[in-house]
Amino acid sequence: MTMYKKLQEKQPTHVLERIRESLERLNEKMDVMIEIQKQNPRGVESIPDVLDVMTLLSLPDHLRKTAVTLCRLGHATADQVAEQTKRARAVESGYLNQLVFMGYVKKERQGRRAYFYVEKEG
Repeated sequence: MTMYKKLQEKQPTHVLERIRESLERLNEKMDVMIEIQKQNPRGVESIPDVLDVMTLLSLPDHLRKTAVTLCRLGHATADQVAEQTKRARAVESGYLNQLVFMGYVKKERQGRRAYFYVEKEG
């Protein structure tokens, strides 16, 4: 069998694999939207404009999970976020600080503790 024929045979499988991966990503994004809707049955308007649905969907999965958790908690430390996400505190601290750097989240210190929150506009 020639190299060309081998490539032709593998190509449909490769295309199907890419379609499957795309569908998985879409399902994950839909799960985020469903979770947000569960938190606010009247609609997504209570989520601050800074972290609207489109912004959340544009974030990488690891940051999205942190951001949605922080929206749910309102005002929290990295420990509190980590407890909800089941990830290490140091990991959540890094993700929260990334969100601060990106301008989506605010950070304030109270003594030795750092609290993170999403500032509501208006």
